[in-house]
Amino acid sequence: MDNQDLLERIQSLVEEEHRLRDAAGAEDDDNRARLAQLEAQLDQCWDLLRQRRAKKDAGENPDEAEPRPVSEVEGYRQ
Repeated sequence: MDNQDLLERIQSLVEEEHRLRDAAGAEDDDNRARLAQLEAQLDQCWDLLRQRRAKKDAGENPDEAEPRPVSEVEGYRQ
């Protein structure tokens, strides 16, 4: 997955997140669970994009970047 693919994936996840938040009945358990999944996936995508950019800036191969587990990226400080 290259940077453009990641950006497109992020955009798709953000659009779905907005649709769920705007939907009537967004407070139900299914929507809350899906929103939590979306947030975790977004964190992973952003982390992978940052890794790829850092590797490129360091003269390394960005394709060697690997997605980190949700448990790891969710623990980062903003």
